[in-house]
Amino acid sequence: MAIFEYVATDPSGNSVDGTFEAADENDARNILAQYNLTPVSLSPQGAPVQAGVPAMNLSGSEAQASPAATKANPGKKAKKKKKKASFLDIQIGGGPTNEDVSVFTRQMSTLIQAGLPLLRSLEVMIKQQEKKPKFKAMLESVAEKVSSGGTLSDGLAMYPKTFDKLYVNMVRAGEAGGVLDLVLNRLAQFQEKSIRTIKKVKSAMIYPSVIMFVAVAIVTLLMMVVVPQFESIFEQMLRGAPLPGPTQIVVNISDLFASSPILVLGGMAGLIVGVILLKKTKQGAKGFDWLGLHVPVVKDVVSKSNVSRITRTFGTLLSSGVPILQALQITGDTLTNVFFVKAMSNIHNAVRDGESMAVQMDREPVFPSMVTSMVEIGEETGELPDMLTRIADNYDEDVDNAVAGVTSLIEPVMIVFLAVVVGFIVIALFLPIVSIIENLG
Repeated sequence: MAIFEYVATDPSGNSVDGTFEAADENDARNILAQYNLTPVSLSPQGAPVQAGVPAMNLSGSEAQASPAATKANPGKKAKKKKKKASFLDIQIGGGPTNEDVSVFTRQMSTLIQAGLPLLRSLEVMIKQQEKKPKFKAMLESVAEKVSSGGTLSDGLAMYPKTFDKLYVNMVRAGEAGGVLDLVLNRLAQFQEKSIRTIKKVKSAMIYPSVIMFVAVAIVTLLMMVVVPQFESIFEQMLRGAPLPGPTQIVVNISDLFASSPILVLGGMAGLIVGVILLKKTKQGAKGFDWLGLHVPVVKDVVSKSNVSRITRTFGTLLSSGVPILQALQITGDTLTNVFFVKAMSNIHNAVRDGESMAVQMDREPVFPSMVTSMVEIGEETGELPDMLTRIADNYDEDVDNAVAGVTSLIEPVMIVFLAVVVGFIVIALFLPIVSIIENLG
């Protein structure tokens, strides 16, 4: 046993230091990790301090204790009785989010790069999930699979809703090539970029959604409160004379709102539910996907986002050591647009038959010629994974610009729509007033 000096930070960010006994440096790191301490420097007593120990970003809710207290029994830990969750319990709702999986992947990569064994890294990650019991139960099952002789990919494959085919196959390729830490790092980068893109699209749709909500609220208020008051005035002043056509339309709609509000609201909800159900059917999904690729304003966003996802996923799989046919199959499985799915299936079949990937891509109308040319160059130079990553980076920027363009166009369109609807109602209500004034004159 040797005495090690350490400087570390606890989960709160406070600096702690001291000495303790350990068999070697790896054992010392493990002891620090048991107490949720992140080493800043670690060295045998009397030796030069080792600066620049990789930070492991450890955190947890376990009570803190000084590593110096482990001199007598450095490996001894209090055992807690844990209730095992069944596979069914874990899969039903409340599972980890994409952000949770991304953080898990990034920290697992850091822990393994820092020299911690796989099982010990999983134990550290399990401690961090005290506030997420379902994710914690998943990781406990994965750790149990690893401790019984299985691989990490086998454990992750038990939860396909959380760890998809892309994730599991990349981990399996990393295990086979002995570069699991690098593969997890690539996976973390891939997930982080996907999450950023999704957040940008969602944030871009907030303003149009607010405008639409305001428009519906204003029209509902006019129909249920303002128009009925004007209707009673018109009945008294016109004395049975017919209303102008636009006014009669507005009055009829108002009467429908007033007499059957549940029917109106139910019709709106039914329309929304009907569109959602239609989109889930095979023909409905194909129709919506076709619209996404042909509507002038939306098609750039849909096309470029799919190309970006394909090239990044495919490039990440190839650079991680996944065979090309398997990579093509997995990439196709991650897509939702049926036209891109069909294109990837055709490319897979062509490559399987010995044809060049770029040649088949050139036949598919969903792929721009620039993408096809760059893939062809990547195949010729033997740098296809790097070329695919460059394409994905370029298209990520194009997607951001396209989303910004759509947002800037949607805003004035929504404002004009609101102005037209409210303007039509106001004009319809003033037409009878003009008639009344003429009669009085």
